[in-house]
Amino acid sequence: MFYDSGSKLESKNVCAVQNNQKNSGLSRRKTVIAPLAGNVKRIYNKHENVYTLPPKRERRKYPMTISDIAKLAGVSSAAVSRYLNGGPLSEQKRAVIQAVVEKTGYSPDTAAQTLRTGKVRQVGVIVPSISSQSVGQITSGIAAELGASRYLMLLADTELDGQMELEYLTALQRNHVAGIILLGYDSSPQLCKALKDCRVPVVVTGQRFADLPCVYNDDRSAARDLTRKMLEHGRKNIVYIGGSEQDAATGIARRQGVQDALREAGLNADGLPRAYCAAFSMEEGHRCMEELLARCPQLDGVVCVTDTVAFGALQVLRDAGRKVGQDVGLAGIGDNWAGKVVEPGLTTIRFYQRQVGQEAARMLLQSLEHTGPDAAPVRQTTLGYTLVERGSL
Repeated sequence: MFYDSGSKLESKNVCAVQNNQKNSGLSRRKTVIAPLAGNVKRIYNKHENVYTLPPKRERRKYPMTISDIAKLAGVSSAAVSRYLNGGPLSEQKRAVIQAVVEKTGYSPDTAAQTLRTGKVRQVGVIVPSISSQSVGQITSGIAAELGASRYLMLLADTELDGQMELEYLTALQRNHVAGIILLGYDSSPQLCKALKDCRVPVVVTGQRFADLPCVYNDDRSAARDLTRKMLEHGRKNIVYIGGSEQDAATGIARRQGVQDALREAGLNADGLPRAYCAAFSMEEGHRCMEELLARCPQLDGVVCVTDTVAFGALQVLRDAGRKVGQDVGLAGIGDNWAGKVVEPGLTTIRFYQRQVGQEAARMLLQSLEHTGPDAAPVRQTTLGYTLVERGSL
């Protein structure tokens, strides 16, 4: 479309820029037609009979598109799309596109992506307590794997409330997540049914459910080895501070591991003196230790369900004049960072929680990529542990 001094501009997406030149003593206009970016307003000058752009400060800014990123990176729009959706792409192109994305601060519209591709790129993650160190390590692993595949993570904290856990399972499905990762602490029949009825793929960590992909630690063997180590130090009157037995892993399996070691040593495993924490906190460890010390003043060894619980027990033993590491042995599970700095250092079990999160995310991503007849078989993975001996035994 060309512009003449006596005609109107018919195209809505062009602008005319004047350039006065003298030719044969007459002033002639040379009109240049240029495309406009987006819907930038044009100003009509009736005296000059031209359309001009407004000053820069008045121009509207519009978000960048995939095409803009492609031009800046020197690649095709299809390559940018594959990068954003975690598709196959050479490392060289991936690096170039990533550099442009980081420099421009480009962020794709997830709603538009969903409408365009029919795929939801967000995953719900349900955790029992966001303040827990192990939960933080697991979610860190999950986030790393999901982020590498361009998935967003929606985090829901149940605060150890089983009913809230069920409600979040329902709510996340209604909010159109691609899948759910549950950091389990409960193994109730209601939860089992809710997990099997989920309309999206689910992976569970920390608990073992039949016919569901799971990643969990070998809690029973870990507690058994920890108690064996305490027995090697000559402890015979061992007590146990445990967790709720609604939790098959930390509640039941760890208690069974302690009993296994006592039974192997010819001690009364069934009569194991024990107290149960309402939460894995120092306060609960403090309360349970006071209870056990009153019931079993002759105790010379304490195995705790977590390190945090052990820290509460440590304070009670000190206040009672017991020297930990000499008069009485103390051990926990979880390898909390504080166990390295307390005196004496806390003997513990180190689980590889970040790897638990990574493996769970990989399982979920695999199930999202392979559905129907090509669906991958259900996998259940047990990860190992390391016994970390310090001075508390």
